[in-house]
Amino acid sequence: MTSLADQHVKPAVRWGIGHALPRTVLRVAARRGDLQGRITVEATTGADLTGLFDEIRSRGPLAATQVGHTTTRHEVVKAVLSDDSFVTARPRFGAGILGKLAAWSDTDVMHPVRPPSLLAVEPPSHTRYRKLVTRVFTARAVEQLRARTQEIADELLDDLDPARPADLIETYCGLLPVTVISEILGVPPRERATVLALGAAAAPSLDLGLSWRVFRSVETTLSTFDAWLSHHIDTLRRDPGDNLLSRLITAREDGEGLTERELKATAGLVLAAGFETTVNLLGNGISLLTGHPSQLEAARTRPELWSNAVDEVLRFDPPVLLTGRMCARDTTVAGVPVRRGQLVTTVLAGANRDPSVFENPAAFDVTRPNARDHVSFGAGRHYCLGAQLARMEGEIGLRTIFERFPDLRLLPGARRRPTRILRGFESLPATLG
Repeated sequence: MTSLADQHVKPAVRWGIGHALPRTVLRVAARRGDLQGRITVEATTGADLTGLFDEIRSRGPLAATQVGHTTTRHEVVKAVLSDDSFVTARPRFGAGILGKLAAWSDTDVMHPVRPPSLLAVEPPSHTRYRKLVTRVFTARAVEQLRARTQEIADELLDDLDPARPADLIETYCGLLPVTVISEILGVPPRERATVLALGAAAAPSLDLGLSWRVFRSVETTLSTFDAWLSHHIDTLRRDPGDNLLSRLITAREDGEGLTERELKATAGLVLAAGFETTVNLLGNGISLLTGHPSQLEAARTRPELWSNAVDEVLRFDPPVLLTGRMCARDTTVAGVPVRRGQLVTTVLAGANRDPSVFENPAAFDVTRPNARDHVSFGAGRHYCLGAQLARMEGEIGLRTIFERFPDLRLLPGARRRPTRILRGFESLPATLG
């Protein structure tokens, strides 16, 4: 039976330490002009952040903030993400009262940015987990999924009535990637709607400074997702199939397999990351292409451009805004000293607008020769495992919808997600005919 403390007091303490306190500190910092505070606050408004990216870049390779540094310089972002001196950032509360309260109120529920998630561990654990998962995401494996992805896109578009307006996030952008990743992980068709809803509800879990209402919703959703995943893994143990999760259950690396907790963390991350970011890629791409008709026409006229168009969407409006790294030992980056314990925020979307790498970076150009040089998939050992899969789904998803519905137009009422880290559309109403 759940105690009063577990049910009410501990969640309040977790929220206070992990969200209410940082949110207050960052808002005060933003009002004082601190760059870390400003990007954290302004990212939730849906505003164009280009001016802020440029301001950060003008402050040098690493711009000082209240908690460390931030950067929008392309070469520095890649350097930090590839440097062993930096590790994935997690809140550290020390041995004082905050640390004791954090330890007392901690929960065992899986979380995408807490160990043993791939996003939150470093070698040697990270190396072992990643090696076990990498096999399904090779270029060859992804190409084998291309025909099935095309079938799924066609089937979803067959279900749309050209005479009726549709919310493309709900009817297409969400369903295409969740169907693909569900097949990869052996999720039965009857459970895919549940997985999609759970993923969407858990998306804010990557953010800092959540409101109490959103925080409680996220915790409830993660708990539900944890329970669902346990049941799904048990089902596959009894009746394995030809899918990644069945293989992960039995996989061994140097004689060692994944523990139950590691298995759930890895499978949960692959499942959620496998569609949440691709939903954003498809929605952002449809919005950009309908808003730039000459670029859409270029891709239609020259179909070989669709692959490059996907990379230009990823560069121009990436699904992930930024990622943080903690300095594990005193070091120097681009001539700037960084002390152990300092946070470095690498703004991926800002690096994608670096004029030293991308000519006229504020222009959306599907013919851009170096569009693929974006850092939207990160860099170094945490480079996105599903990059090949996302590119393939983006190419098929965008090309197919514009081929099927050449007169597609967006309607008023599109809503951006209020999330800070994940950037995309919550709703994208359109008329198809």
